[in-house]
Amino acid sequence: EMPFKTAQICLVSSHPEVYEPCDDSFALVDAILADQTNLLKHNPKLCMEVGCGSGYIITSLALILRQLAYGAYYIATDINPHAVRVTSETLEAHGVHAELVTTDLASGLEKRLAGSVDVMVVNPPYVPTPEEEVGRDGIASAWAGGENGRSVIDRILPIADKLLSDKGWLYMVTLTANNPSEICLQMREKGYASRIVVQRSTEEESLRVIKFWRDFQNHLVANEMEFVNKTVPARVIQSLLSQFPGISKKWQQ
Repeated sequence: EMPFKTAQICLVSSHPEVYEPCDDSFALVDAILADQTNLLKHNPKLCMEVGCGSGYIITSLALILRQLAYGAYYIATDINPHAVRVTSETLEAHGVHAELVTTDLASGLEKRLAGSVDVMVVNPPYVPTPEEEVGRDGIASAWAGGENGRSVIDRILPIADKLLSDKGWLYMVTLTANNPSEICLQMREKGYASRIVVQRSTEEESLRVIKFWRDFQNHLVANEMEFVNKTVPARVIQSLLSQFPGISKKWQQ
């Protein structure tokens, strides 16, 4: 068995039209490594990468998690057929396996994977570009993110929400220009908590790898609060909460 902990650059395959591992790829793998203990306890059954590029990330994930007692099933997608072939070669060179699908994000897989993905990793096209550059053929599709670099990210979030299991975790790379706090707020409305696992600044960009997970308790409180707000006048709630300062803080978060 190979002793590699993550994918080795010298074994990562390449093609002129496929995005090579770069600072963002390394940051995402570092986030997985930083959370490795939690991931192993989490015991995921199904792991997915959306937009696999060279295969560096899905291969690293499979290597990091290979000590799982029963092993996980891996699936990776990319809209670029060259990327799917390159990922296949990278996986094979490291002795790990994933099912590979040439498709746009998770198109055609929603029904099959709904509510069953325990770990999703995404290094999306996050670079702010003119809208018309988004989703072009070849390598440009790997980075062109449209206005604020959010075009593809904003399509990924609802897909992640559909595919993630109740215990599902999403790790996603973002750039400061993407307004990560607004992304977290958007996900919070869908019932997710979030935290920054890795933060890294290069000369050109400031990267954050954010982890999202379903936060049932707080979502329940928020939903109850919404119901109460709709049915009980605000001043009544305020006067009730003022009598219980401890509760007040929790309910107003």
